[in-house]
Amino acid sequence: MIKRRQFIAGLGSTAAWPLAARAQQPAVPVVGYLSIAPPGSTVAASSPFRQGLNQMGFVEGRNVTFEYRFADGAYSPLPGLAADLVRRQVALIFATGSHNATLAAKAATATIPIVFATGLGDPVALGLVASLNRPGGNVTGVTNYSSDLLPKRLQLLRQLAPQAKVIGFRYYPGCTG
Repeated sequence: MIKRRQFIAGLGSTAAWPLAARAQQPAVPVVGYLSIAPPGSTVAASSPFRQGLNQMGFVEGRNVTFEYRFADGAYSPLPGLAADLVRRQVALIFATGSHNATLAAKAATATIPIVFATGLGDPVALGLVASLNRPGGNVTGVTNYSSDLLPKRLQLLRQLAPQAKVIGFRYYPGCTG
C-alpha cells in the first residue's frame, strides 16, 4: 500500500514538473522600439540593430521580443507611445527616427535603458546626454552628427568635381535628428 501511495505521489510530481520548470525559466527580454517614422520605413532601417543583437545571441522570436511603436511622422504621439512602452516594462527602449523619440523616452523613464540612433543634431545640445564621453543617466546612443566635418566634406567634393557649378544637398526639414 505504501508503494502505491509513493507511486501516486511520484506521478503527481512528475506531472507538475513541466509547470515548475516553465515557471523557473527566465523571462524573454522585451525591447521597445520607438520611432517617429511610419511603420514600413524604419523596420528595415532597424535591421543593423537587430543584426547586432543577433551577433550577441539575441534572436527575435527565440530569446528576445520587440514591441514596436511608430508615430507615423507626427511628434505629438511620441510621449504616449513612450509611456506605453514603459507600462509594458520593456528591458530597453531603442529610439530612432528623430531626437524627439529619444526625448519622449527620456521623459517617460529614468530607469529603463534608452539607446538612440540619430542623424542630425548634437546629442548634448539637444539634451539627450550630458556629454559624448560620459552620457550619464539611462541614455546612450550613436549619432552621425558631424557639423565640424561639413566644410571638409564640401572641400573634398570640390576636389572630386571641380567643374561642378551647383552642389545640391537633400534635407528633410521635418526631421531634426
